[in-house]
Amino acid sequence: MINILYTILLFNVLIIVFRLFSKYSVDNLQGLIINYMTAAICSYFFIKSEISFNLILNAKWIYHAILIGTLFIVAFYFFAYGIQKVGISFTTVTNKMSFIIPVTAALILYPKDTLTTIKGAAFILAIIGIFLSSTKGKKLSFNKKYLWIILLIFFSQGIADAIFSDFEQRYPQEDKYIFYMILFGIATISGILILIIKSIRVSNKLQLKSLFWGVVFGIPNFFSLVFFIKALGEINNSVVFSLTSMGIVISSSLLGILIFKEKLSKRNWIGILISVISIFLFS
Repeated sequence: MINILYTILLFNVLIIVFRLFSKYSVDNLQGLIINYMTAAICSYFFIKSEISFNLILNAKWIYHAILIGTLFIVAFYFFAYGIQKVGISFTTVTNKMSFIIPVTAALILYPKDTLTTIKGAAFILAIIGIFLSSTKGKKLSFNKKYLWIILLIFFSQGIADAIFSDFEQRYPQEDKYIFYMILFGIATISGILILIIKSIRVSNKLQLKSLFWGVVFGIPNFFSLVFFIKALGEINNSVVFSLTSMGIVISSSLLGILIFKEKLSKRNWIGILISVISIFLFS
C-alpha cells in the first residue's frame, strides 16, 4: 500500500511541474523529451544485470516497450496541454478514469481478476462521473474545441496502462530497469521525431530552460513509475489501478483549488465524487 501512496504523491508533483511549464513558457514537447531522457538515464543506474544490444533486440517484451514508449510521449504531451487549457481537475479525472481500459483488459485476460455486478455498476457510474465533472448545465465546462485533447488523454493513457499491465503479468521475473530504460529511450526518440516534424511546419527554437525543467520533471516521473510497478507486483492489477486513480483524482482536485485557485461547480464536485465512488467499487 505504501507504494500506491508514493505513486499518488509523485503524480501530484508532476501536475505542479506541468503548471510551472506554462508559467515559465516551457515548450511542453521539449520538456517531455528531456524528461524521458532523464528517466532513461535514471533507469540505467539501477540496472544490476548485464545488458547488450543483441539482448535488448531479442527481448520478449521489446514490442511492449515500443508501444508504451510511443504512447507515453503522446499521453503526457496532451495531459500537459490539457492541464494548461482545460484545468487540473477535469484533465486529471479524465486521465485517471482511463483506468477503465486496463481494468477491463485485466478482467478479460487474467483469471484472478473477475467481473462482478458491482464492477459493472462502477462502469456506469464512471461515465456519469465524467459527464458531470466536465459540464455546467448541459454544456461542457471547458471550450469544446479542446474535446479532442480529452479523448486523446483518455485513450492513449488507458491503452498504455493496459499494455503495462500485460507486461507485468507476462514477464514478472524480467529486469524491469532494463525495460524502463528502453521504454523511456523509445519515448525520447518518438518525441524527437515529433519535434522534427513539428519544426518543419512551424519554426520551433530549442529552449535552454526546457533542459532544466525536463530534468526536474523526469526524476519524479521515473520514481512514480517504479513505485507503481512495485504495487502491481504486490496487489491485483484492478485494485492497484483503482486505488491509485481514486487517490490522484481526490488529491489533484484539492491541489487545483488550494494552490491554483481553480473553481468547481456543485455539479463538478458531484461528478468527481461519483468518479471516486466508481473507482472505489472497482477496488
